[in-house]
Amino acid sequence: MVSNPVVKPKVATPALIISSAALALCAVFVLQNLTVSWPPDAVQVFGWAAVLPSTLIVSIIWLMRTHRRRAWLADARVRWSRFEKAKRAHRTTAEITVLSIDALEPTGAWITINWNRFGHVQRAWLEALEEPIWGGSVLLITPDPAQVRPSAPWPAIYYIQAASFLAWAPGKEGLSRVRRERLGSSMSFK
Repeated sequence: MVSNPVVKPKVATPALIISSAALALCAVFVLQNLTVSWPPDAVQVFGWAAVLPSTLIVSIIWLMRTHRRRAWLADARVRWSRFEKAKRAHRTTAEITVLSIDALEPTGAWITINWNRFGHVQRAWLEALEEPIWGGSVLLITPDPAQVRPSAPWPAIYYIQAASFLAWAPGKEGLSRVRRERLGSSMSFK
């Protein structure tokens, strides 16, 4: 399964925290019983035989999640650096956030976008790109002056050509609850 590169990986989940705390309590209990009654009997040996591998497994899970998050943060910094370089290199750019991927087709995708500068939400057609775009991505594009003009109404559907795509980066912030409610429950993040 391919995970969404836009979503920051979680390190601590309730299940992992609870299992770590329960494991720590078990380790303290077994250690206390071991120090009180030496040499260990069969029950204490069985307790250590259960606690040690469990502690190793939970520790490995914590380390893997921490490593995955550090790697994600490093990749996000690199993407935002490329994003800012592309923004400085081109004269006229626009930042849009992909709110949802509505339909995938061989030549592109129907998406719902938010124009970050104006707060305008609309449907758009995005031509197929070399790399996949996910819900929550911030895209840097060169706006088409034939579609968006000052003092003219917004087009019903905005067409984003692959040639006008400059860069993408993971969203700095998640969607606010207000924006999600305004869009309704039809949003689906893929």
